[in-house]
Amino acid sequence: MTEASLIRTNVEHEANRVLFGIVHEVAMGYAGASVFEVAAVLRRRLVSVPGLDEQGIRRIAEEISVGRDPSGL
Repeated sequence: MTEASLIRTNVEHEANRVLFGIVHEVAMGYAGASVFEVAAVLRRRLVSVPGLDEQGIRRIAEEISVGRDPSGL
């Protein structure tokens, strides 16, 4: 594995770690809340995490609103 590939892998790993951590925290605090409310919290909290589009946020919010933790943590 080249150094550039290793750096890219580490950056992606760190971004995923941050994403899953935030999703888990939101799931613990907002389980059962409306999709609209959960999506708004996710948008605010995930500003610094690249690669998640509106459809992804909506899907995660729907899971959290019914009491699931899609982070797997």
